[in-house]
Amino acid sequence: MRDRLMLSMRASHAFMTIFAVGAVLCALWGSATGDSFYLRLGTEALILAGLAMSVELLLGYGGLLSLGQALYFGAGAYVSALVLRETPSFWLAMGAAFGFTLALGIIGGLIANRVRGVYFALITFGMAQVAAKTVYNTRELGGSDGLIGVPQIAVPLGPYSVSAADPVAFFLFVLGFMTLLYLLLAYLLGTPFGRVLTAMKANEKRVPFLGYSIWRARMVAYVVAALVAGVSGALYPMLRGFVSPELMFFETSGDALIMAVIGGLGTLVGAFYGAALITALKSVIGSWTEHHLIVIGALFVAAILFMPKGLIGRIRPRAEAILGGKRAIRAEAQEEHP
Repeated sequence: MRDRLMLSMRASHAFMTIFAVGAVLCALWGSATGDSFYLRLGTEALILAGLAMSVELLLGYGGLLSLGQALYFGAGAYVSALVLRETPSFWLAMGAAFGFTLALGIIGGLIANRVRGVYFALITFGMAQVAAKTVYNTRELGGSDGLIGVPQIAVPLGPYSVSAADPVAFFLFVLGFMTLLYLLLAYLLGTPFGRVLTAMKANEKRVPFLGYSIWRARMVAYVVAALVAGVSGALYPMLRGFVSPELMFFETSGDALIMAVIGGLGTLVGAFYGAALITALKSVIGSWTEHHLIVIGALFVAAILFMPKGLIGRIRPRAEAILGGKRAIRAEAQEEHP
């Protein structure tokens, strides 16, 4: 079983490598043509992939349906914007967003983990809506207009710096940042905690008999997912120069859920493919009609009906076979049925 899980993760790493190479090629094309619009759109897709990865961790691996991940994405964005307007420091903004979403994630986890199943989904939805309406009605946070005038900063990286005003450089930086987040989550899922999380999804009632605490595993997963969403959201005002309450609304959480499902739950890398696909579709279809959400909704329904494992989940078995999966599966079958 362990070999099978490692093989699945190797396949995901292969798809992540393909995605990263494709993204770099797109950056080179954008640099050659001087087309900044699609580079900015691609950067936004990468940021939203971080939000979708937080959904992947909770739902794809832990079986926890959260309808309020936008709460932490928006909180990270607002804290980052507030810091940047006062002190334009990348690391200070990221540190503040990390600390705030950590505290907020612990509080939210203590509340949400008191319930199970559909009640967990509803309470995460409720917390996000309360936070969104509070921000929407708080004049000091810009009210319905949000916060504008966030400066475009330079990200110091040792002897070098990356300017958020440079579409190519900032795109590549965000790509590297999100790849690092992916690798950290992949490492976490490869630890005993990750196996407890997947076991909890398979059969929650049996996990305590193995000597593990369900509550603790759920709590850690919830807080880590909040942090991933929060630090991803902290990059948003650096890209767009503003934040708005819509970042906390259910539509943002719903988009992240659709991205994760279409990309492939339980694959982690599916968040990147799903985010790229949905962001591109919303941009292209939105330029044709204001009813683009109908198309996105139809695509989501079609994915559930005809491709329930998502894009990566559908093609990953072939990648596993190429990476030696046939031998691993055969060996596993011989161990189970000698």
